[in-house]
Amino acid sequence: MNSSPPIILFDGVCNLCAWAVRFIIERDPRGVFRFASLQSPVGQELMQKHGLNPSQLDSFVLVENDCAYSESTAALRVARHLGGAWPLFYGAIVLPRFVRDPIYKLIARNRYRWFGKKDTCMIPTPELRARFLDQG
Repeated sequence: MNSSPPIILFDGVCNLCAWAVRFIIERDPRGVFRFASLQSPVGQELMQKHGLNPSQLDSFVLVENDCAYSESTAALRVARHLGGAWPLFYGAIVLPRFVRDPIYKLIARNRYRWFGKKDTCMIPTPELRARFLDQG
């Protein structure tokens, strides 16, 4: 079993994605997750390493135990590590992806229109910088 922390790859210019990262951080008191934007060299390298299209920036990716998970599977696997009642959502993993992913894809396709986007990737606060792999 790989002991490296799970890494979440997210669209760094997407307002919804930035909100999701903050949401995860607030519910991850043990600091389990590390983060990198899909646009960063780290994100691009991890996408290529796991056979994912590095130009596809509309996905949420979780790299855990040297396996990459995307879309609703990634979101549900993240939920099981969060505090509070969020791990209960992991039970939805029993639903086939063709049932779960259409909702995810609808939101992903419209995320800029509904939530907006920034010109640059989010910059973490100094106290959170160590959890972001693409920050020096």
